[in-house]
Amino acid sequence: MDTTAPPEIFDSLPYYDDDLTKYPHLQELVERELAREPSAPQTLHPRVPPLVEPVITPLLKAELERVANNKPFPALDTLRYTLPAPSSTPATDEEWKSALDNAHAQLQHQRIRQQNLALLQTYGSNAWRIQNYLLESTAKQTEKSLEQLKELTVEVNRERKNSQDRIGKQLTALETRWTELISSVLQIEMANVALDAEINRLNKKEAELAEL
Repeated sequence: MDTTAPPEIFDSLPYYDDDLTKYPHLQELVERELAREPSAPQTLHPRVPPLVEPVITPLLKAELERVANNKPFPALDTLRYTLPAPSSTPATDEEWKSALDNAHAQLQHQRIRQQNLALLQTYGSNAWRIQNYLLESTAKQTEKSLEQLKELTVEVNRERKNSQDRIGKQLTALETRWTELISSVLQIEMANVALDAEINRLNKKEAELAEL
């Protein structure tokens, strides 16, 4: 026999203790006792770390205020994609230089877009297929883990119920035995009381006979 194994400790037996179902008035008593419990403290425990305040940048703050005020999202600025000519006639060299720099920037932007579209046409479909395959594989693994966890939960609850039913039968047998022993003790005490009364009666009668 293994004497090193720790004993089983049952802090609650929900599958056996069904007094609340048998005696509905106990529920009111339990709720009354719970209401007498002190409320939870409003301050945190000293070991609980303080809350970390999020870092809100001015741009994020402005966006949060916009959403809170139900304001529409600002329209896209399309001026950056246009090629305006100098407004004055005749235009100065600085104005023409600014317009030329803008045209170079727009041309470079279009070149980058063409390169991105070419890369997307060449590698985009395969990248999406690989990404979809990885997502499907992850989803299948997650579903399998979920099913295993559900089966494990059901098995644990089944073992828990069987164990509590077994322990419950033992508790019922012990409680019945305890009741029988208490009844036997009471019967013995009553017999002792009767014997004491009988002894007192016989002693009294003996004393009366001795006086004659």
